[in-house]
Amino acid sequence: MMPLFDFPGGIHPPENKAQSSATPIRQAPLPPQLHVALRQGMGNAARPCVAVGDRVAKGQLIASADGRLSAAVHAPTSGVVTAIAPQPFAHPSGLPELAITLDSDGEERWIERQPLHDWPQRSGAEIRDFLAQMGIVGLGGAVFPSHLKLGVSPLETLVINGAECEPYISCDDRLMRERADAICDGIAVTRHALQARQVLIGIEDNKPQAIAAMQAAAAAHGFGVVAVPTKYPSGGAKQLIRILTGKAIPHGVRATEHGVQCFNVATVYAIGRAVLHGEPLISRIVTLTGAVEAAANVEALIGTPLDQLLALARPHRDSHEVVMGGPLMGFTLPDLAAGLTKAGNCLLVKSPALFPPRPQAQACIRCGDCASACPVSLQPMDLFWFAKAKNFDKAQQWQLFDCIECGACSYVCPSQIPLVDYYRFAKSEIWAAERDKNAANLARQRHEFRQFRLQRDKAEKAQRLADKAAQAAARQAASHSAAANVVPADPKQAAIAAAMARAAAQREAAPLPEQHSSGLNDAKQAAIAAAMARAAARKAAADQAKAASGQPPAPPPTSSGLDDAKQAAIAAAMARAAARKAAADDARANQQPDP
Repeated sequence: MMPLFDFPGGIHPPENKAQSSATPIRQAPLPPQLHVALRQGMGNAARPCVAVGDRVAKGQLIASADGRLSAAVHAPTSGVVTAIAPQPFAHPSGLPELAITLDSDGEERWIERQPLHDWPQRSGAEIRDFLAQMGIVGLGGAVFPSHLKLGVSPLETLVINGAECEPYISCDDRLMRERADAICDGIAVTRHALQARQVLIGIEDNKPQAIAAMQAAAAAHGFGVVAVPTKYPSGGAKQLIRILTGKAIPHGVRATEHGVQCFNVATVYAIGRAVLHGEPLISRIVTLTGAVEAAANVEALIGTPLDQLLALARPHRDSHEVVMGGPLMGFTLPDLAAGLTKAGNCLLVKSPALFPPRPQAQACIRCGDCASACPVSLQPMDLFWFAKAKNFDKAQQWQLFDCIECGACSYVCPSQIPLVDYYRFAKSEIWAAERDKNAANLARQRHEFRQFRLQRDKAEKAQRLADKAAQAAARQAASHSAAANVVPADPKQAAIAAAMARAAAQREAAPLPEQHSSGLNDAKQAAIAAAMARAAARKAAADQAKAASGQPPAPPPTSSGLDDAKQAAIAAAMARAAARKAAADDARANQQPDP
């Protein structure tokens, strides 16, 4: 036999479980109309993915999760969506919540279910994603999305919580008695996803039949079933982990950091139904007890109006209020027209005979009984003073959020002070302040970003205008440059420009000697040179003939007979004049319009 450990504090209130645990689970009738709240978890409400007038099948997704802590919502039966509007909600505040109203068609027509038959070959991440789609949340009361608890593996120990310690509630007891095999199937899937080395199933020893049924079913899987002493609140996750493993989970630390994870028996049952049968979480077992004629456990669809569920148990005529949950941790329902939620494990009907009015609260006498009963070793009397004085910072310093709201302190208080109500008030005020602070921070960030965006847009606009002006200036400069090089469109101007271009080309192609700048062509230059050579030859021949005959040489040339240099200069001048005349003739010819 494995050793067990104890946790501090705890109480032993009357159990009152036999009233509802004596009969088997029965199926609640299909209601004609269901109000399925979109807030089925501890996070954001889900987002509707259907519209009014849509016909849906049983198990169909009708609202998808909105955020990490949100839970998907599925149609509990087949029918028609008739409204998506605020409806009464099972919450202490009494504030309505958005809900999908579904009129049942009575056919119970399922969608095509797609279970994970090959789950042993699937990874933990794949199973986790599948369970998120199926809307599985913790059914022990916290309604924490179950897939988030499968994120750490491998683990040393998987703890299954079958303690069900609160008085009057017996839904888990009947579930373990009647569906132990299905529970163990869900445990096997959970263990595979977490890669847990061992599984320990803790059940309070006041449930011998449930212990026997779970031992018989767990033997084939190798799970350990442990009977733990009956003490409230042994069903708290940290308390049960302490009892079974001896590990004390400190404030602000997750159990997975110590190699342990805890799941409720109803939660692993829902995991098994989802993975092995493809069924999303659309129903749960609810204990109907208290001042009723026929206390029982019924399996009811999510969204079933609570007053219709209570009618199955036939409440006494003197009943005056109904509590969702147990007498210690439950809350009074403000409106019985609300639909059943995934958190609704018990409907407890109160009457003056069964639950006498609480005496008037007296002043705290600082007896210390509340501190002795606290299972998490807090100082409830100090937290009470801080909460009453609205000194919330001090309350947080004294570990207010370690309080599990089990109600043990209120139960033992001789002054009849509703201590847990003060703690809930303080927590709600702190959460409201945090929301306001976050909203203010968000508003500030949005304002700062708006100012940044306006400055950025202004700078970008100025830059665009500067770029546009620079481009315009560049285009203007380019147009001026092009205009200087473009040939005019006037025909006369074009002809003059063409003649000038031809003359320049001729000068570049055949330049004259440096001493002649008339621009004569090669043919004229050759003719002049030939004429000068002939004249020189004739003169040389004449001089030679005179010398042979004994005559004196010819006298120097007169004005009628110039020497060779002067004759060449005259010829060059004439050639230049002829060239200028030819260029002028060409220009006049080009200026004449075409016939």
